[in-house]
Amino acid sequence: MPKKKQPEETPKKSNPNVMGLHAQVVDQEITDTLEVNFMPYAMSVIVSRAIPEIDGFKPAHRKLLYTMYKMGLLSGGRTKSANIVGQTMRLNPHGDAAIYETMVRLSKGYEALLTPFVDSKGNFGKVYSRDLSYAASRYTEAKLAPICGELFRDIDSDTVDFVDNYDSTMLEPTLLPTSFPNVLVSANTGIAVGMASNICSFNLEEVCRTEIEYLSDPECDIFATLTAPDFTTGGEVIYEADALREVYETGRGSIKLRARWRYDKKENLIEIYEIPYTTTAEAIMDKVEELVKTGKLREISDMRDETDLTGLKLTVDLKRGVDPDKLMAKLMKLTPLQDAFACNFNILIAGTPKVMGIREILSEWTAWREESVRRRVFADVTKKKERLHLLRGLGKILLDIDKAIAIIRETEEEREVVPNLMIGFGIDETQAEFVAEIKLRNINKEYILKRLEDIQKLEEDIADLEDVLKNRRRVRGIIKKELENVIKKYGQPRKTGIVYPHEILEPEESAREDDYPVSVFFSRGGYLKKILPQSLRMSGEQKFKEGDGLLTSFEARNSGELLVFTDRYQCYKTRLSEIPETKASALGAYLPTQLGMEEGENALFVCDPRDYAGSVLLLFENGKAARIALSAFETKTNRKKLTGAYSDKSPLAGFLPVYQDFEAAAYTSDGRCVVFSTVLLAPKTTRITQGVGVVTLKRGRTAVELKRLEDTHIKNVSRYRVRAVPAAGAILREEDREEQQLSLLGGEGDA
Repeated sequence: MPKKKQPEETPKKSNPNVMGLHAQVVDQEITDTLEVNFMPYAMSVIVSRAIPEIDGFKPAHRKLLYTMYKMGLLSGGRTKSANIVGQTMRLNPHGDAAIYETMVRLSKGYEALLTPFVDSKGNFGKVYSRDLSYAASRYTEAKLAPICGELFRDIDSDTVDFVDNYDSTMLEPTLLPTSFPNVLVSANTGIAVGMASNICSFNLEEVCRTEIEYLSDPECDIFATLTAPDFTTGGEVIYEADALREVYETGRGSIKLRARWRYDKKENLIEIYEIPYTTTAEAIMDKVEELVKTGKLREISDMRDETDLTGLKLTVDLKRGVDPDKLMAKLMKLTPLQDAFACNFNILIAGTPKVMGIREILSEWTAWREESVRRRVFADVTKKKERLHLLRGLGKILLDIDKAIAIIRETEEEREVVPNLMIGFGIDETQAEFVAEIKLRNINKEYILKRLEDIQKLEEDIADLEDVLKNRRRVRGIIKKELENVIKKYGQPRKTGIVYPHEILEPEESAREDDYPVSVFFSRGGYLKKILPQSLRMSGEQKFKEGDGLLTSFEARNSGELLVFTDRYQCYKTRLSEIPETKASALGAYLPTQLGMEEGENALFVCDPRDYAGSVLLLFENGKAARIALSAFETKTNRKKLTGAYSDKSPLAGFLPVYQDFEAAAYTSDGRCVVFSTVLLAPKTTRITQGVGVVTLKRGRTAVELKRLEDTHIKNVSRYRVRAVPAAGAILREEDREEQQLSLLGGEGDA
């Protein structure tokens, strides 16, 4: 029995808005929303925006270059960049700023590509500078670089497909028929939805040589001809065979890069003149400045950016007696002077993104290029056959030229000339049209003989071209010849050098340099002092701000970490080596500023986690205490802040690190004290645990302080000691109060 059709739900209408319009709200499954709305957007970004295709270009690159080609900028002079940008908007309607940024990246002046495609004039910025921005498009000029002749070779010979532009007013190519594997020569980066692409650049000559070898033997040794990536900023590639092999074979992996430098012994300075492609001069300067401020870099007296029209130059002034090789080894480790390029060879193949190794990329490019050459040859064959067809018709006429003249002369109407020639000589309409258009001056013996010779030449050419179409080896021979021509005309030496790991001076372990004892003092106001033992011995009384005082102190190692707990239930992590050293007479580092805390956030307690094997004991104002394992605060990554570091159900009243069990004293606002052993509290791995009751409080009373028993002035310990918690404790006697002890000490001192 058929199911009864359910009545359709009437869409709910929202209240009219201020414009008097009504919006309909329709219930829809989230999966349907993703499929209908999000997936088309994601696919558009992947296919039409961010991922390069086999010709090495994204759509934005292709539209810009093709516009410049149609403007005649391959052979003509430069024109204003604003003019080019405006013309490109006929193909790329995404705003002039986006188009100009694309043009900047392709330009010679920006130096992002080993083979720039835009011959630029004016300020186009620099890829190695974050702050040196390009001039506006109205001030700069550009044209196509000569190598673009290889991009548009035979583009009008049906080598690639053409499609309508966004408003169907003109055609644009889907790919550019590049005669060399530009996909490996030009560096390309793109972030799509759910995927990305990051292709490093290789030397043009090496890529072409590798492709030639591949055409001869698909199983050739790629490493023999394609040594390593090559970058416009120079520097050096650290040649790690296994890492490079992974990149070459899978299309994923990391390649280490390092800067190039020279030492001026006379001036005692280092000049850094080439840096990794992945960083900028400003990023290096900022990192060095940070290291100097935190005391990790004491060998440098000054560093300047002396980049000018001659190129990049970062100058480092050394202090007397500093070994430049050891300093640079240290800088390579601590700064972006040594960096890594994360490879992700994700390329669109027939509209589908695919991550490929070098050999697979060459295979795909070869197949695509073979098809382009075949299409070009087929177009040539078609044109020659059409020409041959016309000349054969002319040949028939030339056998009896007088008859042809008579037919034309005796025809009364012009429109009957072509049909009469077709009937008189048995030729088709196309041939008759061609004959009818011959000028009278060309009806001579020389013209006739030359045309007959053309027939023979065309027949030979057509036979040869048809053989090319049938013979794959001949097609590959054409590709090889074009690649050799590219090498001859545009080949350049490598810019990026190659260095092997065994040639690199390893820096001394920073842990050893930083691993020395320090004394740490933390005040109630949030100031932290890190003092060297020798400085502490020579110093006098600890200085604090008025109203402030010492909260805790401990011995630690400079290489160790420090946990800082705040009143916003957060924990900040830092290394003691990042805290500047000070003296007892100074206030020290103000932790909220030092650690970049939120506005109004205060540091409450600090802890040396050592090897994260112990725990921390937290006393809350509600009388509960939580013992949390330090391992709960350990992180695999270098996270600087942990939110939800402890329970937010009650404010924090006391804090103690527990490396081994001891007795602790908890004080309350009504003058009571409870002495208990930390053994009674089992460590928890959950940071936000509320703990268990330790002090039983009367209404309106709170816990106020937590101390180790050995740090208190309690004499009658048995009076306050409990065997189980929670407990109410006992009221402190005068002799057990700290204030009494302090007054007695003061009296002795006065006496």
